[in-house]
Amino acid sequence: MAEYVQTKFDSKSFNPVAFGAYVDRIPTTKRNELIKSRAIRGNQQIRQAFSSQTGTAYATIPMTGRIGGTPLNYDGVTNITAQSTTTFERGVVVIGRAQAWTEKDFSADITGGVNFMDNVAQQVAEYWDGIDQDMLLSILKGIFAMTGVANLKFVNGHTLDITALTGEDSDKNPRNRAGATTLNTAIQQASGDNKSVFTIAIMHSSVATNLENLRLLAYLKQTDANGIQRDLGIGTWNGRAVLIDDSMPTEDVAAVYALTSDTEINPAKTYYTRSGSSGNYVYTPVASPVVGSIGSYYELTSEGYTKYTTFVLGDGAFDYENIGAKVPYEMDRDPAVNGGEDTLYSRQRKVFAPFGISYTRNTQVSASPTSAELETGANWTLVHNGESTKEYIDHKAIPIARVISRG
Repeated sequence: MAEYVQTKFDSKSFNPVAFGAYVDRIPTTKRNELIKSRAIRGNQQIRQAFSSQTGTAYATIPMTGRIGGTPLNYDGVTNITAQSTTTFERGVVVIGRAQAWTEKDFSADITGGVNFMDNVAQQVAEYWDGIDQDMLLSILKGIFAMTGVANLKFVNGHTLDITALTGEDSDKNPRNRAGATTLNTAIQQASGDNKSVFTIAIMHSSVATNLENLRLLAYLKQTDANGIQRDLGIGTWNGRAVLIDDSMPTEDVAAVYALTSDTEINPAKTYYTRSGSSGNYVYTPVASPVVGSIGSYYELTSEGYTKYTTFVLGDGAFDYENIGAKVPYEMDRDPAVNGGEDTLYSRQRKVFAPFGISYTRNTQVSASPTSAELETGANWTLVHNGESTKEYIDHKAIPIARVISRG
């Protein structure tokens, strides 16, 4: 049985073991939906690797290859030569994070019938739920920033960028925005006849709104205890669950201007003057253009827009294990500062390992990677056999893809 020291939190009993168990029971919608989609799954092999050695922060996990080879002619004279499978090596890292919260008079937040454990645990659970999603996004940014011939087969094959498309589709929807065929095209390009493995898409609200307007996104509903039906904020798109989150990556593409080639003023056009320095130019519309200055006027050749990235994940896209910290929760009270303060400390160590992709630690400084290090392409590579002549995993087996659109 786990031992603990009974402490006080602003004159309220605090049991760190019970508190941790209670936090784990608080429902967190985003994480739960990811788990229900089967995009995130546990991996006992990873758990054993980190629980068997004290202080382990990085491990190499073997992945067995599939059988293959060209069948030989069975004709009574051709010798049968045996093939062997390849063992791949997959690097996985434990990501550690910590945070603390101090309140001068926390009792004011938990009186009036509000349950102490529920109030605090609800906030802590939601906080770490958001941090977990941030870590997933950092990893996704990192693996799509990989370079090298083999890695680029994954990056390019699992990316559908429609931002440069022109015209409209059959629904009068601009072809550079997500539409009826976008998802199906993206997952087929990524995994071919294995596209059915994809189960969830995570998108910006701008993309979701466009799909709503096309009636391509249907929201799941829940009836509360009072019989009132509410949207869960979770929809479906082509049969895949959809999570809407404005923390999805966006990129603003600046408008493009060029010096006009006109020699006479065209009243149907808007001309611009340019000021500022390279990289920070400002283009200002000319209210009353004159032909004598036309040589210095600019025209808008391409309007600015925003790129939105939607991630699509499939069964087993990420292996996940909560490795745990020695002391995940603890309290400290300082009776002198500000007339008395209580501080709740929280720590976590977790593994989010993308299937078929290995973390290399090429540019990692400390025992736990920062978000910037997770987003660095040089820290990731497709799983390979570790030999001088590398044999890589088939990128089509990786159920991770992205769609880049203008909405």
